[in-house]
Amino acid sequence: MPQIRPITDLRNTNEISEICHARREPIFITKNGYGDLVVMSIETYETMIETAETDVAIAEAEAEFEQDGQLYDAKETLAALRRKHFG
Repeated sequence: MPQIRPITDLRNTNEISEICHARREPIFITKNGYGDLVVMSIETYETMIETAETDVAIAEAEAEFEQDGQLYDAKETLAALRRKHFG
């Protein structure tokens, strides 16, 4: 369940930092009862970015497959890449 805290809680940066690292999820900060900020640890942010990049790569691969319908054998393709790049 997401943590939702008022903006005044940002005064206690150590507590916010500890929560972010312990829970490994963002904390949502409200201002006047409305969503304003999201605070998270660097590790959580990096994981989120990696997941987003993977999702984009999968979406691109699916779109490419829909266009030409061609599949490649993974073992053959990896062997060809090894020969090409590693001699």
